[in-house]
Amino acid sequence: MRGQGHACLTRRARVALVAAGLFAVGTAALAQMSAEIVPPLTGAAQPMDELPADPTPKWTVDDIRKMRAYPDQPPLIPHSIEGYQLSVNTNRCLSCHKREFTQGSGAPMISVTHYITREGQMLADVSPRRYFCTACHVPQADTAPLVGNTFTDMSKLGVGHAGDE
Repeated sequence: MRGQGHACLTRRARVALVAAGLFAVGTAALAQMSAEIVPPLTGAAQPMDELPADPTPKWTVDDIRKMRAYPDQPPLIPHSIEGYQLSVNTNRCLSCHKREFTQGSGAPMISVTHYITREGQMLADVSPRRYFCTACHVPQADTAPLVGNTFTDMSKLGVGHAGDE
């Protein structure tokens, strides 16, 4: 009678050991598979090696407004902004693009959405959350894309506009 209880404990211990072994093997296999799927993000082959920086791209400064790639994309900046000061106290972009200065400068006016607060209240001046232009708007440069892209615009796929028939 005494031996029966001892065999049951041994069986439980064996089941627990087999489960732990399967868990360890499964975890190691998943780790090895994810290492093959996900590329390493370390950069240099040796983490402490120094790599030369890529040259700074030349900005496109032809003053030609670029086509937007998708709806609601912030417009690109088609001119040089080198030396522009953007701080809490000054914003050189507004000296041309603010509503009251566009007639004299010929620059496009900033969107009316830039005069609206988070709560939807219309302001007489640019909303503080829209004051730092380069948070959304960037200069254009002729560079290769960082990631491959196979995007095709709908107009090139043969989709017509409503009412074209």
